Amino acid sequence: MTDSLQKNELLAQAAHAQAAQIVQSLAAALTQRGWMMTSAESCTGGLIAAACTDLAGSSDWFERGFVTYSNAAKTELLSVPAHVIARHGAVSEPVARAMARGAVAHARAHVGVAVTGVAGPGGGSLDKPVGTVWFGWHVPGVTETECRRFDGDRAAVRAQTVAHALARLLELLPPA
Repeated sequence: MTDSLQKNELLAQAAHAQAAQIVQSLAAALTQRGWMMTSAESCTGGLIAAACTDLAGSSDWFERGFVTYSNAAKTELLSVPAHVIARHGAVSEPVARAMARGAVAHARAHVGVAVTGVAGPGGGSLDKPVGTVWFGWHVPGVTETECRRFDGDRAAVRAQTVAHALARLLELLPPA
């Protein structure tokens, strides 16, 4: 049990440190372009927005975050069609894609990131085990999605999700 706790803590700590570094680079890249960012979060419950706003001056590049934990919130705040959620489930590629697009459409932002997943400890299935996260990124002209599976407990899965979401968004930004 102690080894498992230590592993989970190390995973989470490493991901938090990585996210903090990425946020600085992302802030510089977005500020250079004069762009604003938004987030749409389910399994992370606002941790992406928190990571961004931990940096002083983030109001220059971070516009807003949507915490859409319920299916109704995804539909009401991000315009994710209810039939898409019903057909594919909240943790799916079509929902992550719609969340990313919806966040940008409902915010004064140029780029957006969305996450929907199973952070655990319960809620997993054979098709979508604990640690499964769908990502969506929207940058001008491009919406990209990806599914990842992370190890660890709830905190570790969420921390790794934040770090990956921000790192990939930074990679997707076109040259300034």
